Formats: sequence, structure tokens, C-alpha cells
Amino acid sequence: MAPLADFLLSRLRLAELPIPYELTHYVQGKTPLSTPQEVYPALVAYLVIIFGIRAWMKDRPPYKLQFLFRLHNAFLSSGSLLLFVLILEEVLPHLWQNGPFFALCNPAMFTERLQFYYMINYYFKYIELVDTVFLALKKKPLAFLHVFHHSATALLCYTQLNGQTSVQWVVISINLLVHVIMYYYYFATAGGARIWWKKYLTTFQIVQFIIDLFIVYFATYSYYAATYFPNLPTYGSCAGTERAALFGCGLLSSYLLLFIQFYIQTYKKPSGKRAVANGKANGVANGHKTE
Repeated sequence: MAPLADFLLSRLRLAELPIPYELTHYVQGKTPLSTPQEVYPALVAYLVIIFGIRAWMKDRPPYKLQFLFRLHNAFLSSGSLLLFVLILEEVLPHLWQNGPFFALCNPAMFTERLQFYYMINYYFKYIELVDTVFLALKKKPLAFLHVFHHSATALLCYTQLNGQTSVQWVVISINLLVHVIMYYYYFATAGGARIWWKKYLTTFQIVQFIIDLFIVYFATYSYYAATYFPNLPTYGSCAGTERAALFGCGLLSSYLLLFIQFYIQTYKKPSGKRAVANGKANGVANGHKTE
């Protein structure tokens, strides 16, 4: 049962449209942005564009862009909420009927609908790159954490789709929930609201990565124990390629360290001398400066 998904399908009549298979299912080489020849040039172009804009803006006054900035954040906050609910209603029945290990590790968890939701989430990551364009046009500092996190997360989603990891719904779901709150924060503060809980949002971001790492390290251990070390205790193997699993573990570990560093630099320094993330930005840990 997926009432929201079924309702959207019936209302939008998507089933009646002649949509190519590769746009609703991830087919490497046919689905847009599914090959290295597309992904790496796109991410390099992102870096060239944002640093090109920063150089171009050097002697120009900053743009305000308040309406577009708020519209962008409202779209990402509401879109993340919708996708979060759709993923939950697909995952929870499997979790309830078959238990946690099945939901985390069984190949059957890479369902057609989840695959489609993962694709949408992946494309969201490219839309989120526009965050940095706004920062550059408004002449805000470009923190290393912000630029690295944005570009690397698009790459992470790409590798997990290719690797068909069954556990990725956990990482994606928590990240979507964080983004619901985070992009609402940017939307509200850009409109003049004074938000008192930004420190707790950063804490939530750190907790996110702790949960992520516990889950992905458990899944990776399960795979390696079942595949190469049968004498080790394990519930069984976990679906997904080795390359995708190791890349996910490594990148999420780096995120945790960087976000902890951001928290210490931003909130643990004496008032008036509070450092900014990587010496660049003051705000929540996505590298945005609070308006």
C-alpha cells in the first residue's frame, strides 16, 4: 500500500503518458547523468561556473535575488518533504513484514518505486548546486565544506544508484528530513525571520552522519563477513557492489569529521571571536551564511 504514490499517479495520470523506460528506471548509459562521461564534466562545470562567477563579481555590487532565493529554498524544502514521505510509505511495509535486516540488506529493497525515488533525489542534488550560484552572485563566502559537500553528494548518489545498494534508503531518508528543515531555515531567514535553533540544526546534521555511518558500516561488514569471512558472526550478506559500499563509507566518514569541525569552529569559540566554517562562512553547516 502506497496511498500517496497511488494518489499522485492517478491525479497526474503519469501511467497514461508515453514516458521512456529509462526516465522512470535507472538504466546506466541511457538514464540522464548515468555515466562518468556525463557526471564528472557536470561537476567540473559546477566548479568552473561558481569560481568564474566569483571572479566576475569581484568588482561588482552583490545581487539581492531575494525572491528567487526564497523560491529555490521553498521548492527544495517542500520537494524533500514529499520525497521523504514517498520513500517511507514504500519502505515501512517491508520493514514491518520482514524485519530490519531484510529492509537494510535484501536485494528486493531496490524496488522499482524506490529506484525512481532515488533518481529524483539524485537529480535534486544537481538543483541544490544552484545554492552555490546564489552565494557567488550575492558575494557570500564559498566555504570548502559547502562546495565539497554539494559536489560530492551528487557523486555519492550516482555511485549508489550504480551499485544498487539496498541500504541507501536510510541515508537518503534522513538527508531528506534534514533538508526539509534546512531549506525552510534558509527560506525563513531570507524573508527576515530570526531563527534561534540553527545550532540544533547543525547538531541534527552531525547526528545524521553518525546514524548513517552506523548503518552503512553494519551493511558493509555484513557483506564482507558473509562473502569472505564466513566464520565471523553475521546475519547474512547485504546487497550492493563493493565499490559503492566503500565509497559510501569513506565519504560519509569525511562528512562527519568536517561537520564536527564546523560545529567546533562556529559554536565553541568565544562570542565576538567565533570562527567561521573553514574560515569562510557563518551559519548552518551547509556553508550558507545566515542572511
